[in-house]
Amino acid sequence: MAQTMLGAVLPGNSTVELREFPVPTPGYGQVLIKMKASTICGSDIRAIYREHLGKGPEGYRGVICGHEPSGQIVATGPDMRRFKEGDRVLLYHISGCGRCHECRTGYQISCTSPRRAAYGWQRDGGNAEFCLAEEADCVLMPDSMSYVDGACVACGFGTCYEAIRRIGVSGDDTALVVGLGPMGLASLMLARARGATKVIGADVVPERLALADKLGLADLVVKADENAISRIREATEGLGCEVAIDCSGASAGRQLAVRGTRRWGRIAFVGEGGTVELNPSPDMIHDQKTIYGSWVTNLGNAEDLVERMPRWNMHPDVTCTHRFPLEKASEAYKTMDEGKSGKVAIVFDE
Repeated sequence: MAQTMLGAVLPGNSTVELREFPVPTPGYGQVLIKMKASTICGSDIRAIYREHLGKGPEGYRGVICGHEPSGQIVATGPDMRRFKEGDRVLLYHISGCGRCHECRTGYQISCTSPRRAAYGWQRDGGNAEFCLAEEADCVLMPDSMSYVDGACVACGFGTCYEAIRRIGVSGDDTALVVGLGPMGLASLMLARARGATKVIGADVVPERLALADKLGLADLVVKADENAISRIREATEGLGCEVAIDCSGASAGRQLAVRGTRRWGRIAFVGEGGTVELNPSPDMIHDQKTIYGSWVTNLGNAEDLVERMPRWNMHPDVTCTHRFPLEKASEAYKTMDEGKSGKVAIVFDE
């Protein structure tokens, strides 16, 4: 095995730097993963790539970037309890303290211990030839999943699955998804898989509207303009949708998600950043609606999702419109930053 490896870091100012790093050696309860795919998340763009905005859990410490990794275990440290060399895995992308209540329920994302470290944010992530990880953070991938599938699940699809579960999407529901970037595309697929009888997607970006339409992920694709509410109501017998998921992170998108639902509607806010202005009485109180905030998922739900995707014949990699080698990581991040693509992946030797 090589002694050094190439890895990418994000110094800010919308730049990517490739540097040489020593190949790490796994310690107690750790694995070394040969990277196969690492997808780019919108939060990487928002909080690290452009400038270092994140603090606390989103504080970037100058490590190898990439928090959506998948690959194959090539070396293990002492005291391995479940995984072995040769296993194909994705990473639950936050390594928690393992002792607090949140960690014990699998929500390492909400761990407040100083030991908490997210891959690609506070510890080295997946945009390198190898990644050192805790065995406890690994999720076994079935052979039917591609490595890009796995990378998509590591954060994006897992996050959307949590929101879909939180608002209880079922066959009783018509689902509205606002914002048709990678998270929105994932939400369309998952809402359908969970039984939604009709799925409606909305966005303002022509390229993303066209992609959702091309992939056939929605029954109706709506431009999120002043006519969007009337089109949604026309498609739902004048009532609106039972559930909505906002992936836009924009005030207008969040308003559309709330106002596009019917009485007793259930809405999940997933898109990060931005603000929102609502009129509480007509938008929420009088129609008795509920808004849920949903941040990532837990480890158990990530494993459940990986188990169920083969049953649903679901392949998240269909949402990946651009693939780049590590040497072109700068181009990959620039493409994601333009906000017109589906998922963008850095791929190794799949």
